[in-house]
Amino acid sequence: MARYTGPKTKIARKFGEPIFGADKVLAKKNYPPGQHGINKRRKSSEYGVQLREKQKAKYTYGVLEKQFHNLFDRASRTKGITGEVLLQLLESRLDNIVYRLGIAPTRAAARQLVLHRHVTVNGSVVNIASYQVQPGDVVGVRERSKSLEVIADALAGFNHSKYPWLEWDENTKSGKMLHVPTREDIPENIKEQLIVELYSK
Repeated sequence: MARYTGPKTKIARKFGEPIFGADKVLAKKNYPPGQHGINKRRKSSEYGVQLREKQKAKYTYGVLEKQFHNLFDRASRTKGITGEVLLQLLESRLDNIVYRLGIAPTRAAARQLVLHRHVTVNGSVVNIASYQVQPGDVVGVRERSKSLEVIADALAGFNHSKYPWLEWDENTKSGKMLHVPTREDIPENIKEQLIVELYSK
C-alpha cells in the first residue's frame, strides 16, 4: 500500500475532522462523501467503528499499514497503557515533532523537510521521517535552510507554548523534547482504546 495522495478534503469529510489541517475540510454536509454518499448508509458494526478509528489515526499521522502495525507491536510490549503508548510513539516521530514545533504547517510538509535534509537532531542531519525522538533531543533547522520561505512562513506567529512537552529556542530555530507527552498533552481526537480492541481480536 502506497502513501495516500488522493483528495484530502474527501478523507477529512469521511472522518468529519480536519485531520490534514484546518484548510483541508469542506463545508459540512448532511451526507457522507462519495458518489453514493447521499444514500442512507447502514449503521457501522463494532468492527467497522474500530477499523475507522485505526484508519483515522493512520491518516492523521501519515503512516502506512505496516508501520502502524509495527508501532502497535512495540507499544504492546512496552510498560504502560498500550493505546496511550501507541500515541506517544506516533507523537515522537521526527516528522510529527517538526510539525508540532511549527517548522512546517502540516505533517506532510514536515515529512518533506525531513526527507530533503533540512532538519537536524542534536546537530546532525536526519532524513528519516519515522526517526524516534527521545526526551532531551534537540530538533532544529539546518543552518543553510533557516532562510527557506516555507519555514519562515510556518514559524511566523506560531504559538510554541501550546505543547508543554516541547521547548522552543527562537535564536537557534530549534526545539527540545522535554519529556514524552502525556495523553492530556496530545490534542488529536483519537479513541485509542478502539484501536487496541481491534488488534486484540
